[in-house]
Amino acid sequence: MSRAAALPRLAVTAGDPAGVGPELVARLAHTPLAADLIAISDPDLLHRAAARCGLSLDIQIDDGTSRQMRAPGMLHVHPVPLRAEETPGKLDPRNAFHVLATLSRAADGCLDGEYAAVVTAPVQKSVINDAGEPFSGHTEFFAQRAGCDVVMMLASDELRVALATTHMPLSAVPSAVTRERLERVLGTLHTALVERFALAAPRIAVLGLNPHAGEGGHLGDEEIRVITPTLEALRAQGMQLLGPLPADTAFVPGMRSRYDAVLAMYHDQALPVLKSEAFDRTVNITLGLPFVRTSVDHGTALDLAGSGRADASSLIAAAHLALRLAQPQTHA
Repeated sequence: MSRAAALPRLAVTAGDPAGVGPELVARLAHTPLAADLIAISDPDLLHRAAARCGLSLDIQIDDGTSRQMRAPGMLHVHPVPLRAEETPGKLDPRNAFHVLATLSRAADGCLDGEYAAVVTAPVQKSVINDAGEPFSGHTEFFAQRAGCDVVMMLASDELRVALATTHMPLSAVPSAVTRERLERVLGTLHTALVERFALAAPRIAVLGLNPHAGEGGHLGDEEIRVITPTLEALRAQGMQLLGPLPADTAFVPGMRSRYDAVLAMYHDQALPVLKSEAFDRTVNITLGLPFVRTSVDHGTALDLAGSGRADASSLIAAAHLALRLAQPQTHA
């Protein structure tokens, strides 16, 4: 009789202790997800969060052993103690160092092959900065930890949207949209669509920076000077690229059948479209890392923290997608 295969070990970080993340992790633990969930957090924090949701957790300290099954409600934990006990909804800069320690442990565990992938609950960037630690987001943190360039992509069943620039003021975007950046981002996106999403010849729609994609230079010339020449050069290398397209018509139903993913020039150019359609099913993915990292598409929801009413759908979707992306893919 053959022995059952070991479950993939999926690392999960609980985000800011004052937010909804710990409650979402407790709810994730109660799903029948076919993974050995390794929460990188404070065990007492998770017990308190579960109680607020009317749930109980069977928490066991992780010893690195492979397991063949996990009952709903079971959660293995790599302990990272809080600096101060949490008050739901009230940020505490002392716990910023706890948050950073959980992210560091998750990244290092993935790099060392301990975990098949990592799923992250939401953090609060402002409180980490208030604690005196420079931090602009999970994406940038994992990129620095792994020593590589990355691309942020949000995906639902209906749409995949990657970003040429992420967390920066809108006034800084035009100078950041360079040929070198676009070549790097499109190369990373194309490779991920082939290797992670099993698309042998992915089609990528590229948005213009300006209204109407610059309207022939009358509304801005970045499309003429930078974006179009870059796309032409990459097409010559074999990439299937549409654009630059006006952002206001790129997402209409008749256009969507023409591409597999969209590259937007800045954060709020395309993400409102995606989130308005599938907020509870959208997953944030960091492309270009040597491991799989997915996350929720929402923030800490401090107004809901402690109520036990936070919707875990996005974290559950992120966990399912992380498991799928961590498996070897067969090209469509």
